Amino acid sequence: MNPLNPLGDPVAGESDDKQRQLDDYRIDSTDTRMTTDQGVRIDDTDNSLSAGERGPTLLEDFHFREKVTRFDHERIPERVVHARGAGAYGKFQAYDDSLAEYTVARFLCDPSLVTPTFVRFSTVAGSRGSADTVRDVRGFATKFYTHQGNYDLVGNNMPVFFIQDGIKFPDFVHAVKPEPHNEIPQAQSAHDTFWDFVQLQPESLHMIMWLMSDRAIPRSYRMMQGFGVHTFRLVGAEGRGTFVKFHWKPVLGTHSLVWDEVLRIQGNDPDFNRRDLWEAIERGAYPEYELGVQLVPEADEHKFDFDLLDATKIIPEEEVPVRPVGKMVLDRNPENFFAETEQVAFHTANIVPGIDFTNDPLLQGRNFSYLDTQLIRLAGPNFPQIPVNRPIAPVHNDQRDGYHQHMIHQSRTSYSVNSISGGCPMTAAKSGEWDGVFQHYQERVDGNKIRKRSPSFEDHYSQATLFWNSMSPWEKQHIVAAFLFELGHVERRYIKEKVLAHLIHIDQTLAEGVAAGLGLEVPQGGTGNHGKMSPALSQANAPRDTIATRKIAVLVSDDTAASELEPVRGALTGQGAICEILAPHEGTVAGLTADRQLTTASSVLYDAVLLADGGGLAADAYAVHFVREAFKHGKAVAALPGGRALLEAAALPPGPGVVGPDTTGDAFEREFGAAIAAHRHFDRDISGVPA
Repeated sequence: MNPLNPLGDPVAGESDDKQRQLDDYRIDSTDTRMTTDQGVRIDDTDNSLSAGERGPTLLEDFHFREKVTRFDHERIPERVVHARGAGAYGKFQAYDDSLAEYTVARFLCDPSLVTPTFVRFSTVAGSRGSADTVRDVRGFATKFYTHQGNYDLVGNNMPVFFIQDGIKFPDFVHAVKPEPHNEIPQAQSAHDTFWDFVQLQPESLHMIMWLMSDRAIPRSYRMMQGFGVHTFRLVGAEGRGTFVKFHWKPVLGTHSLVWDEVLRIQGNDPDFNRRDLWEAIERGAYPEYELGVQLVPEADEHKFDFDLLDATKIIPEEEVPVRPVGKMVLDRNPENFFAETEQVAFHTANIVPGIDFTNDPLLQGRNFSYLDTQLIRLAGPNFPQIPVNRPIAPVHNDQRDGYHQHMIHQSRTSYSVNSISGGCPMTAAKSGEWDGVFQHYQERVDGNKIRKRSPSFEDHYSQATLFWNSMSPWEKQHIVAAFLFELGHVERRYIKEKVLAHLIHIDQTLAEGVAAGLGLEVPQGGTGNHGKMSPALSQANAPRDTIATRKIAVLVSDDTAASELEPVRGALTGQGAICEILAPHEGTVAGLTADRQLTTASSVLYDAVLLADGGGLAADAYAVHFVREAFKHGKAVAALPGGRALLEAAALPPGPGVVGPDTTGDAFEREFGAAIAAHRHFDRDISGVPA
């Protein structure tokens, strides 16, 4: 393996090319002379040109007109879906050349190349102003700037989707968006139109299980998986095809928030995930993701009990293991949100030699929709010239003009074939130069023109059951609770009953739990649970071996013994954790510098709590609530000897993830570190914890 080291020596390749290209578009921020868009220097921008000090504004004030006109046109249409997002630049590097026998995509099989990337994470349903910790699917879209052209892997943090055919996409989006009569609720699926769609579209049930799971409320974009969703095709030098599914796996492990925690975060910090990503990169704690592939020979296309072209199905990792092929490191924040994160344009049809499509009907629909969307959002066909979208591969074609054309074409011809320009630009067929040329995979296709789905797409329950069976007990509890929250907001009783009629075909226990909470009868006639499992689907099996980048709230007061705290804080930060000092007041507290005043913080913004207050906070109701709330959310709680009184005041019952003041020395640091690395402790009994 040749893992990517973002801090090591640069590797010759493509990364520097993209950096130089972006440099061409930067505005010199050190030049203090204000000008108009035409470069004319401005004498005053606080007062309009008027006829006298109290007279009317004059139409000839070109600076006023330009300034206000530009302001009036600042906003572009937000994305219909994935409007709320955050982005970052990074680098991708293949581990070795093991994929060379399957694909001619160089960035996947040449370990000497460092390929620049831009990633945009997002929620699906909400508008740009919504909170980013809502229960929702998360987008995970990656643009690879390769020398063979731009490749966009436009994925989600869930490996399946709600529908099987792209023609249903407008219906799904209309259903999940706020109700049309009152534009309520924002960024939520807990309403009638969405669940009406679900009860009438059983193909959505596998995705619904993912949406009701903790996968829909990730702890961080840095701790979130990504999936290409569809089955694509790798194409080798000899034209041989291999089916492929793409996976991103975060090096920090896959972890989620708690639903009650989510509700409080939305009020405390609606930018929680966006801020987390930005601050991690600014600190140099670069998010890392390993790219893996599941490869299926074409001869095995029909060996599964589902259709590979069905986007509502996964290939269980136990049947086809995920093969790690490279790593991406996100190491630079955008310099301007609008210019980069908002204007970046992804398209599933942006592929390079060595990667091709399959006949997945949802993928085929996306290949039309994405380009069509960018044309209206970014005002015409020249959006690939926006810096964040520009390929590092040279662009030569006969396409001309249109809104926002920035290229100065010097050729006297803009048609093919021509003789005036020596026939340039030439296709490979004309020039005879075939190296690096995209060639579509040759597949025989014939059939009648019909509107009909294959019978192999008709099983809508088996993989939903597989997902349920694979969950740990606490994950199952959270799924039931999510169904109860969502359906509890549905006004029409018959919709709830129809959803239950589907759940009984997934699992009897699931249907019983939801029915009991809704006060409804358990439907009859379930098809039975097949008993199959895929342990890879459970977050309980995610790696839990690091506390790197975890945020720890350290509660101190004027009575804190700094000498007691400092060795522990040093040990935690030495492992990459972030310790924030929370105190009753700002400034210096017991020789320590407070990062935040305690009442301006909340336990939901941290991964663990360390009590080191010296007894001064035991009578502080807010501090006691802070500790109890963290405990209820399954977080690690530890108390140094000075924090004993606060721990006792919180009256926490004994349970996992609590390290008391009687544990000292290295044992304290080991136990607390292990408790933080475990992420959450859902096997606690929280029923007796006071409110």
